[in-house]
Amino acid sequence: MNKSFPILESNRLTLRQFIDSDLENVYKGLSNPMVIKYYGVSYDSLEASKEQMKWFADLEKNENGIWWAICSREDGTFLGGGGLNELSKIHKKAEIGFWLLEEHWKKGYMTEGMPLIVNYAFEKLGLHRIEGFVDPNNRNCKKALAKLDFELEGTMKDSEVKDGKYISLDIYAKIATQ
Repeated sequence: MNKSFPILESNRLTLRQFIDSDLENVYKGLSNPMVIKYYGVSYDSLEASKEQMKWFADLEKNENGIWWAICSREDGTFLGGGGLNELSKIHKKAEIGFWLLEEHWKKGYMTEGMPLIVNYAFEKLGLHRIEGFVDPNNRNCKKALAKLDFELEGTMKDSEVKDGKYISLDIYAKIATQ
């Protein structure tokens, strides 16, 4: 584990660097049809999930973003993952992403954990804009973003291909307050 990796904490959560022992939980989450319904990646084996673990690690090393394992502060239970990707130092922006294991849904973890990531992005990385690209059918994510003062900016029509079909994405953004 990288000793300089930032650990973020709230009342109930610790966001820490992914470690090898997280692999089974990453697979559990990213192979669950309910978790990945709107996520964009899925894995059908532990071996394939190792690619996602490498991606998490490469993001930190390559400075294209940073992802944290989201865990219970009380007992260290793995809950999910969240972070920033497509980080642009030139444009001072990044895209936020977040997923939770299904048994941890509807407990307020997303709305508690996302501000830690957003604040880190604005205060430590000096970003000006955080973007969220959301499937229009993902009502829970849209509700959480609205609670966190992300603004709906519009919809990108037929902007990605999923399961062989074009899908549109709603664009949400939060701007740093000066």
